[in-house]
Amino acid sequence: MKIIKQAIAGTLESSDLLVKVAPAANDDLEIVLHSEVIKQFGAQIRQVIDQTLAQLGVTTGSFIIEDKGALDCVIRARLQAAVLRACDCENLNWEQLS
Repeated sequence: MKIIKQAIAGTLESSDLLVKVAPAANDDLEIVLHSEVIKQFGAQIRQVIDQTLAQLGVTTGSFIIEDKGALDCVIRARLQAAVLRACDCENLNWEQLS
Protein backbone atom coordinates (compact mmCIF):
# COMPACT_ATOMS: atom_id res chain seq x y z
CA MET A 1 0.00 0.00 0.00
CA LYS A 2 1.23 3.47 -0.81
CA ILE A 3 0.70 6.36 1.58
CA ILE A 4 -0.76 9.20 -0.49
CA LYS A 5 -2.11 11.60 2.13
CA GLN A 6 -1.96 12.44 5.83
CA ALA A 7 -4.13 10.48 8.23
CA ILE A 8 -4.65 10.05 11.97
CA ALA A 9 -6.07 7.20 14.03
CA GLY A 10 -6.45 6.74 17.78
CA THR A 11 -6.42 8.99 20.82
CA LEU A 12 -4.09 10.06 23.61
CA GLU A 13 -6.27 8.35 26.23
CA SER A 14 -4.75 5.83 28.62
CA SER A 15 -4.29 2.35 27.05
CA ASP A 16 -4.56 3.79 23.54
CA LEU A 17 -2.18 5.35 21.04
CA LEU A 18 -2.28 8.05 18.41
CA VAL A 19 -0.89 7.25 14.95
CA LYS A 20 -0.07 10.06 12.52
CA VAL A 21 0.80 9.03 8.97
CA ALA A 22 2.10 11.14 6.10
CA PRO A 23 3.77 10.47 2.75
CA ALA A 24 7.55 10.24 3.04
CA ALA A 25 9.60 13.01 1.48
CA ASN A 26 12.23 10.61 0.11
CA ASP A 27 10.47 7.21 -0.21
CA ASP A 28 11.82 5.95 3.11
CA LEU A 29 9.98 4.32 5.98
CA GLU A 30 10.38 6.60 8.98
CA ILE A 31 8.90 5.57 12.32
CA VAL A 32 9.06 7.80 15.39
CA LEU A 33 7.81 6.09 18.54
CA HIS A 34 7.07 7.86 21.82
CA SER A 35 5.79 5.71 24.65
CA GLU A 36 5.33 5.94 28.39
CA VAL A 37 6.40 2.29 28.64
CA ILE A 38 9.21 2.29 26.08
CA LYS A 39 11.81 1.04 28.59
CA GLN A 40 9.73 -2.03 29.43
CA PHE A 41 7.98 -2.75 26.13
CA GLY A 42 9.74 -0.69 23.44
CA ALA A 43 11.09 -3.71 21.57
CA GLN A 44 7.70 -5.47 21.62
CA ILE A 45 5.87 -2.34 20.45
CA ARG A 46 8.36 -1.83 17.63
CA GLN A 47 7.99 -5.49 16.59
CA VAL A 48 4.19 -5.17 16.40
CA ILE A 49 4.55 -1.98 14.34
CA ASP A 50 7.02 -3.57 11.92
CA GLN A 51 4.91 -6.73 11.51
CA THR A 52 1.70 -4.78 10.92
CA LEU A 53 3.27 -2.51 8.30
CA ALA A 54 4.85 -5.53 6.57
CA GLN A 55 1.47 -7.33 6.47
CA LEU A 56 -0.08 -4.27 4.87
CA GLY A 57 2.77 -3.97 2.37
CA VAL A 58 3.77 -0.50 3.51
CA THR A 59 7.38 0.29 2.55
CA THR A 60 7.36 4.08 2.57
CA GLY A 61 5.82 6.75 4.74
CA SER A 62 6.35 8.82 7.83
CA PHE A 63 4.79 7.48 11.04
CA ILE A 64 4.62 9.31 14.37
CA ILE A 65 3.23 7.11 17.13
CA GLU A 66 2.33 8.37 20.62
CA ASP A 67 1.71 5.32 22.80
CA LYS A 68 -0.10 5.52 26.13
CA GLY A 69 0.30 1.87 27.14
CA ALA A 70 -1.78 0.24 24.40
CA LEU A 71 -2.04 -3.54 24.04
CA ASP A 72 -0.70 -5.22 20.90
CA CYS A 73 -4.17 -5.65 19.40
CA VAL A 74 -4.86 -1.92 19.83
CA ILE A 75 -1.52 -1.03 18.22
CA ARG A 76 -2.35 -3.21 15.19
CA ALA A 77 -5.88 -1.81 14.87
CA ARG A 78 -4.79 1.83 15.06
CA LEU A 79 -1.97 1.31 12.57
CA GLN A 80 -4.29 -0.47 10.15
CA ALA A 81 -6.89 2.29 10.41
CA ALA A 82 -4.32 5.04 9.85
CA VAL A 83 -2.73 3.26 6.87
CA LEU A 84 -6.09 2.52 5.23
CA ARG A 85 -7.13 6.16 5.61
CA ALA A 86 -3.78 7.38 4.26
CA CYS A 87 -3.92 5.04 1.25
CA ASP A 88 -7.49 5.99 0.41
CA CYS A 89 -8.05 2.28 -0.20
CA GLU A 90 -11.44 1.36 -1.69
CA ASN A 91 -10.90 -2.35 -2.40
CA LEU A 92 -9.91 -3.82 0.93
CA ASN A 93 -8.08 -7.16 1.13
CA TRP A 94 -9.41 -8.44 4.47
CA GLU A 95 -6.75 -11.17 4.64
CA GLN A 96 -4.08 -8.50 5.10
CA LEU A 97 -5.79 -7.29 8.28
CA SER A 98 -5.86 -10.60 10.17
